[in-house]
Amino acid sequence: MSDIYIIGVGMTRFGRHPQHSLKQLSASAVEEALTDATLEKNHIEEIHFANCVQGYMDGQHMIRGHAIFLEQGFQGIPIFNLESGCASGSMAFHMAVRSLLSGQADIALAVGAEKMVCEDKRKMFNAFTSAWDVQRSQWQMDIINRMAAVVDSPQGSQSPRPYSPFMDVYKAEFAQHQALYGSSQEQVAAICAKNHQHSVHNPKAQFQQAFSIADILQAPPITYPLTLPMCAPISDGAAAVIVCNGSKLAQLGVQGRAVRILATVTGSGRERAASDLQQHLVTRLADQAYAKAGVGPEEVSVAEVHDATAVGELIETENLRLCEPGAGGTLAQRGDTCIGGRIPINTSGGLESRGHPIAATGIAQLYDLVTQLRGEAGPRQISHPRIGLQCNVGGFWGVEEASAHVALLSR
Repeated sequence: MSDIYIIGVGMTRFGRHPQHSLKQLSASAVEEALTDATLEKNHIEEIHFANCVQGYMDGQHMIRGHAIFLEQGFQGIPIFNLESGCASGSMAFHMAVRSLLSGQADIALAVGAEKMVCEDKRKMFNAFTSAWDVQRSQWQMDIINRMAAVVDSPQGSQSPRPYSPFMDVYKAEFAQHQALYGSSQEQVAAICAKNHQHSVHNPKAQFQQAFSIADILQAPPITYPLTLPMCAPISDGAAAVIVCNGSKLAQLGVQGRAVRILATVTGSGRERAASDLQQHLVTRLADQAYAKAGVGPEEVSVAEVHDATAVGELIETENLRLCEPGAGGTLAQRGDTCIGGRIPINTSGGLESRGHPIAATGIAQLYDLVTQLRGEAGPRQISHPRIGLQCNVGGFWGVEEASAHVALLSR
């Protein structure tokens, strides 16, 4: 990839923010990113804004980004509104980078923000049901149920209370993985415990509490193998990233803390057999990203992956070729994915702990990788990071995610 860099990042703490509007959360993340880059608003030439649920939650459709940023003084420049499920923030980042590569801009801002927490729990969870084809909902549920049917769920392992329908997606993916490789609920709990331990020292995380594997296995069930701590919470929050090309970087004189973008790759799902994980969307994109960057998975120092549940990390660790197929659970149980391990994964605490305001998640992952690569992660800092890997997925179609993004960064 040509010389494109991240020069500023910012994010709010994720969590419940009843006292703050979407505009306020977005402004806070953007202000932090501008300060981080030592820039002013007038330096920004384009804004790429990601948001998924504000149309559903409060009726703001069509010009969501314009409604936020024109009021904040970003006037007269292009503002693009993007939506791609939980991968929306990454798509905003990807399109900002493409704009720089095309020569349309020298500096661009990507922002993801959501206000998702709602007193009406059924409405809150139903926001996720439009992340698959609503005109073919029965077709989609039939596929998910067939995937899940290869393994019997224990009695009492499903919550009687409302939960996101995507938890059944992860149940189905786990069932396929267990049938193929013999993975266990204990391995999923080991991933979860590791992520909650990582979150303890992350001031931006929604939850900062450690759990033992036993605590996690004894927690209230959601749907097998998932218990409550294994699942990302519903969250409010915003994250922002500023990208810049090499010539502008030299002109601004801010090279010292810039992080180079080695690759940013995105794609969509396609029809395949549920058991054919070598053709998984994330694997296909990871192979493209490694090729573009000229590095291999063995060179990755740290990774932030999309663990909307701990099952997600189990599967993506393998799909990203960070270990052999079927070895993701053992990798976590050995401690290889902990801070200080061979390949630290989700040093932020991941979605399970940091929170998951869906359109902000991908950019929050980039925030954490940039923090690690700069050596600024405090007690969570890993030793001598060189290459960071990001994976963010969104929606569901057939047997896999509808969209996904993989990025590689370096100092």
